Amino acid sequence: MIDVDTIRADFPILQKKIHGKPLVYLDNAATTHKPGAVLDKIIEFYTETYSNIHRGAHYLSEEASAAHESARETVKNFINACDSREIIFTRGTTEAINLVADSFGRSFIKEGDEIIVSEMEHHSNIVPWQLLCQRKGALLKVIPFSDDGVLLIDKLKQQITKRTKLISVIYVSNVLGAVNDVKEIIEQAHAQDVPVLIDGAQAVQHIPVDVQDLDCDFFAFSGHKIYADTGIGVLYGKERWLDDMPPYQSGGGMITNVSFHKTSYAELPYKFEAGTGSIVAAVSLGAAIEYLNKIRLENISSYEQELINYATKEIRALKKVTVYGENIKRCSVVSFNLDDVHPYDAGSILDKLGIAVRTGAHCAEPVMQHYGISGMIRASFALYNTKKEVDRLIEGLQKVQSMMNP
Repeated sequence: MIDVDTIRADFPILQKKIHGKPLVYLDNAATTHKPGAVLDKIIEFYTETYSNIHRGAHYLSEEASAAHESARETVKNFINACDSREIIFTRGTTEAINLVADSFGRSFIKEGDEIIVSEMEHHSNIVPWQLLCQRKGALLKVIPFSDDGVLLIDKLKQQITKRTKLISVIYVSNVLGAVNDVKEIIEQAHAQDVPVLIDGAQAVQHIPVDVQDLDCDFFAFSGHKIYADTGIGVLYGKERWLDDMPPYQSGGGMITNVSFHKTSYAELPYKFEAGTGSIVAAVSLGAAIEYLNKIRLENISSYEQELINYATKEIRALKKVTVYGENIKRCSVVSFNLDDVHPYDAGSILDKLGIAVRTGAHCAEPVMQHYGISGMIRASFALYNTKKEVDRLIEGLQKVQSMMNP
């Protein structure tokens, strides 16, 4: 178990009051707050180590480069990649997916080929593939999910054909909290020699991830959702694919030699890291992972599962409420609507009570279209949330109902 009171003391912003009320922050699927260990590392790096990396022969540049590469090694160990060469730093999950869509797409997708995604994807795992299909004349196919929020993986066998070149699916839905059986998807895909990308943005901060055990070909996640700074993300890719993919962007850092006649590219991972990246944010990601490693992700997962089960039960107990995804293995997120109350109105009233939730389509409009609605209320949880905060949410929702339906 974890000591949630000690953990909460690590996050300075949790002491803040909103409209005179103690903050209850339940928008963690959008972004998480930062512990003191991460904030201290950022300040320390800026005040003691900061310099550009991989370019200077002076002390600060070498020290900053070492810190940056140490963060890469920390990420590699965290997701159990084979080699740090397989860890590409990006600006976030969105850029990681766009990198694969562009680079893999240029090399391996041609007219008439197929790419498969799921109906519950975030827009960032839909639109890049749509654009690629438009450029190449390829076809985008969709794995549906049931009204209960279960991805219908049994339909995948019929969807994979000889023209299928990639499957890209979300591990944990940012709307429903559904934990998809990505290992089964990967096994089905690999049985027909189809590579798989996993969007892990809502997974790595909640459940242990082992990319070698999953055997995924690509895995993407964002630092700001795992208690690190914004502007940093990770693309893991198997070396065999990354070696055969052309650079995503060009410029400094991703070359070995340049002339007006020919340019040769740097080795992995630098081939995909053009220009000056988010150096400090990468260091913050290493610090965030080290923070989680001390608590142990297994303990975090167990605690958060207890919390989400409690929250889901209490929300379902409200009168005139619809919870989406009734029969799913749920992780960190519960989305719902109050009958006859617009989600935005509910969110605005909750805000006045110091309770932060997300309302709207959550960058997943196909999910809203599935249920025939325009938006939902989403409460999403992190390791610093408590059952008392769930109780505050329930009291707030009851107040919303009394105000909107007196």
